[in-house]
Amino acid sequence: MESKVQRIPSHRNIQRPGIMEPRIHVETRYIPPAEMAVPALAVQITRLVDTYMLWVGTTDVEEKDVHNAPSQGCLGRDWACAMPSKDTVSSAVLTLIVRQLNFCTVAHLRWPWLKSSIPGAATSLYRSSSSDAALSMSQRLARRFKKQIFLSIDMPPSLGSTGQEGKLLLAIERGVGDILRSYERPAM
Repeated sequence: MESKVQRIPSHRNIQRPGIMEPRIHVETRYIPPAEMAVPALAVQITRLVDTYMLWVGTTDVEEKDVHNAPSQGCLGRDWACAMPSKDTVSSAVLTLIVRQLNFCTVAHLRWPWLKSSIPGAATSLYRSSSSDAALSMSQRLARRFKKQIFLSIDMPPSLGSTGQEGKLLLAIERGVGDILRSYERPAM
């Protein structure tokens, strides 16, 4: 008597119609030092729907261990939230600007700066007296990527006294911009 054994597929391999893929993705990336005077950076990116939550900090860990860097850092050292601005000024505001400046009704076609002159809302969530870079950087990132940005910058205060703070902030913004651009590209 032969018995037939039926293999039941694992629940992990079953495609279930109607089940949504997770919408929260967390990843940690390593940014090598751009210069000798600037330390390596770790970036933890939490991708949500139309929102990025970013923690950026200096790190001494190697690239292979970068996933441990956020647990060694401080989330609340300099943390801000920014919303993207509207692409266009409302017609009522545009009419008021045109009337106040005595422009013709097609002024917004000649001066495109009228269309994007309203910045998005932003606020500091936590900030130290030594740095408030997250607020302005989160505004620029929100404007560039048209997404809500939560940005925490964990930078040792000693870098400000050595004059390397500007170089580090530039490296942070470039690195974060490159990472976010890679998420914004359509998948091929």
